[in-house]
Amino acid sequence: MKLYFLPLLFTVLFFASCSEYQNVLKGDDTTAKFEMADSLYQIGKTGKYKKSLRLMEQIVPLYRGKPQAEKLMYMYANTFYVLEDYFVAGYQFERFETSYPQSDSVERAAYKSAKSYYELSPRYSLDQKDTRKALEKLQAYVNKYPNSNFREESNALVKELREKLEKKDIETADQYLLIGKQIGSFKPAIDAYENFISDHPGSIYREQAFLGRFEAAYNRAINSIPSVVEERLITAKGYYTQYLKYYKEGEMKAEADAILAEVDKLLSTYDTTTTSEN
Repeated sequence: MKLYFLPLLFTVLFFASCSEYQNVLKGDDTTAKFEMADSLYQIGKTGKYKKSLRLMEQIVPLYRGKPQAEKLMYMYANTFYVLEDYFVAGYQFERFETSYPQSDSVERAAYKSAKSYYELSPRYSLDQKDTRKALEKLQAYVNKYPNSNFREESNALVKELREKLEKKDIETADQYLLIGKQIGSFKPAIDAYENFISDHPGSIYREQAFLGRFEAAYNRAINSIPSVVEERLITAKGYYTQYLKYYKEGEMKAEADAILAEVDKLLSTYDTTTTSEN
């Protein structure tokens, strides 16, 4: 008989709980709102976080300057984080860090603020404005808290974001080279590869950038007006020399050597012309 009444009991308790929540939500008792928000937050379930957030949104402005404000503001920021509203979470954690620099939770807040921006970083093929901001925030965190428990994870996130930017930038340069082959303009590709080499000295795509710059310079030379072809071929050969300096045993050396052979072949015609004139 007892088992028969269990579903009914749970139903009654559920509606009683909902009724209590609605009464507190609609009421004017800020202490009750705080206590219920805290209780729901501690349960740690998505639905409870959402209910807790509704209560916190009502009382956050009222608790400024009060002893409970520090705890409330951390819960408030973290609720946005848990609910994956990372834009607001990043901002709220930043506010917490500024408002409570002596808090025991300030380091964790700083990390979660930086991590929020990381979560906003899109896939590499899209605009990387948020990725650069996330990288800036994470690097600032690592610099500020060098002995943090989150240091290892932060460094891993920094590495991931850098690789994302590298992939974006190398594909942009490759795209310039492809467009150049279609329209006969290779200076943008050369500039893009040079920027990549300068901006990403430790990149796994660095050899690709050196080779791409050499190939772009070669194509620029052979698509130039006759009076500047020789000069640009010599410039291109200089890029090969720079490639060889770093990648004498490189994976792409055969491809670089093939382009060099074409450069030398064309330059030899200028040497022949000069000799016959003499």
